[in-house]
Amino acid sequence: MERVATFAILGDSAASGVGDSDKNGVTRGWSYYLAKHFQDPLVYINLSRPGAQSAEVLQDQLPKALMFKPDIAAVIVGGNDALRNGFDPNKLHQNLRATISELKKSGAEVLLLQLHDPTRIVPLPKLLAQVLSRRVNAVNRVIHSVGREFNTQILLTRSIQDIYERKVWHIDRMHPSKYGHQIMATHFREILLRQNWKIDPIAIEETPVTSKKSSIIWMLRNGTPWFFKRSFDLFPAALILMTVELVKIIFRRHADELGTMYYPEFSPQSQWDLQEVNEERVS
Repeated sequence: MERVATFAILGDSAASGVGDSDKNGVTRGWSYYLAKHFQDPLVYINLSRPGAQSAEVLQDQLPKALMFKPDIAAVIVGGNDALRNGFDPNKLHQNLRATISELKKSGAEVLLLQLHDPTRIVPLPKLLAQVLSRRVNAVNRVIHSVGREFNTQILLTRSIQDIYERKVWHIDRMHPSKYGHQIMATHFREILLRQNWKIDPIAIEETPVTSKKSSIIWMLRNGTPWFFKRSFDLFPAALILMTVELVKIIFRRHADELGTMYYPEFSPQSQWDLQEVNEERVS
């Protein structure tokens, strides 16, 4: 009898499907669309949770995933680490490395996701955008470094055609819309096809762009409470970081950038690598 494969999802809101929910409020997301199109029987386990950081993935989600001995495991995390006061990219590197190491030891095929550039779709003050970009780029640097070390498959989000079109994103502009999740599912499918998994094509459903009125109502009802909750944690640090950024601009002390990070290269640079900075500096 052919063995039934297991597909485990670990991570945060981008893994849990935020931005794509049915009429009852149940989230689905890219992994749901991907899992339902496997040709052979599949056990689908989603252990992710909105708001999860890399430490939770390592300490709580990973042990549960290993109990099921997954054949494929997606680890989508890092965004919440970057949005917290006291963000430490080296700690993120340690947590993600430990998580992937254990999954690879168990025999799982691991999938990772490059974070998009939120400043391309969310209007922000210039200084804050620079700080956020630096943190997001640091997360991506960690993801790519660990990915190379363990030879894992990474979906290069920023290389997806038209990725920053409005219809790809949920009304909060931080998570993919239903359409965006389906786009992600098709690209993960292409990765797994190259690994000899049999997966049927994923239908893409065009969804109407939310009206400006609906966007405003949603933001007042949902976005504003989230903003104030997050502000108590991040905003004081953001003020300090923006001040530091301003000082750097005024005095051009590029040599004194805070938190220079270096991560080893474990494979030859690919074409996308040549377009990104090899040394990330993090505030």
